[in-house]
Amino acid sequence: MKVDFVTAVKLFFDNYANFKGRASRPEYWWAALFLFLVGLVLSFICGVLGLSQTATYCVSGVWDLAVLLPSLAIVVRRLHDVGKGGGYFFVILIPLIGFFWLLALLISPSQLQPNRFGPGPCEL
Repeated sequence: MKVDFVTAVKLFFDNYANFKGRASRPEYWWAALFLFLVGLVLSFICGVLGLSQTATYCVSGVWDLAVLLPSLAIVVRRLHDVGKGGGYFFVILIPLIGFFWLLALLISPSQLQPNRFGPGPCEL
């Protein structure tokens, strides 16, 4: 199934705390774009309303807490899609290279065949 922006956002919230299964590359990156855009819009609105920096941090902090669990879940499902366990998320803790290692895993193509985490995505 082809995943567009709206479908990816729906899947992101439908699988709020689902750490099982797989998330295709488009599903992950469309959801990441959505989170980035919401962050920009929140910052813009806080600026237009003239909120203090502390209030802006509070607003963005509430949003960040609200999407923390689904964000972790979609990263784990994305790692499953490339054939890695969710524990690979912790490579981000390795100084200097951890972020780039995780990024490389997240941008890797999906394993089209079924793996131990479920059937392959139908993206072409």
